[in-house]
Amino acid sequence: MNLLFPALSLRWIPVWRRNFLVWRKLFGPSMVGNFVEPLLYLLALGFGLGVFVGEMQGMPYSVFLASGLVCASAMNTATFEGLYSAYTRMAHQQTWGGMLATPLMVDDIVLGEMLWAATKSLISAAPILAVAAALGLVHGMNALWVLPLVLLAGASFAALALCVTAFARSYDFFVYYFTLVITPMFLLSGTFFPLDAMPDAVQWGAQILPLTHAVELVRPLMTGAPHSQPLLHLAVLTLYAAAGLYFACLLLRRRLMA
Repeated sequence: MNLLFPALSLRWIPVWRRNFLVWRKLFGPSMVGNFVEPLLYLLALGFGLGVFVGEMQGMPYSVFLASGLVCASAMNTATFEGLYSAYTRMAHQQTWGGMLATPLMVDDIVLGEMLWAATKSLISAAPILAVAAALGLVHGMNALWVLPLVLLAGASFAALALCVTAFARSYDFFVYYFTLVITPMFLLSGTFFPLDAMPDAVQWGAQILPLTHAVELVRPLMTGAPHSQPLLHLAVLTLYAAAGLYFACLLLRRRLMA
């Protein structure tokens, strides 16, 4: 095994397929958890609070909020999968240990887990996009490009989550990541309000957060607003996914093969 770079191959496919088959048996509860909460945010805040907010960046608040919730749902789903579900398979069910008794390597497992978490983020975000379209909150067919962007964003969040999982010794460890990283990112990445309303230091800090760049890509596609630096936002998300995968492979090799 190359100790410097992940040894990537198509052997990730059985890992992805195994997780899919398990998820298929739990389809109902999984979809309720991933779909209902963002939908309630959209209805309660978009239409309830939206009456008082009015327009934001030249569009109804419900339209502004819908695009942010699609991205936030992708982030939360991929993060939960890369933390709690992956840790369960690694530490409690010993699923990964069984996989390592086959020709699979740690890098295959990590890539399979990352792509499965990205797939789940797409599964959770797509219904929200469909509901937003049904409610008249989506502008045009360009919104279909949101789906591959959600997949990329999900891969970014999943890769970061797997890096955290590599250090975890219990489920309690994930509280630090949610409290110090995910919650601030959820609130300060343009999901609920424009970043230009925040102090300059917060605006600068938000530019390093992957959710900010996901929102900047998805919102124009859903609202018809002009894009600003789309290549930059794509590059940042791709960098997070690639760097996260690299470090997740190194860290999990160290943990599982020690």
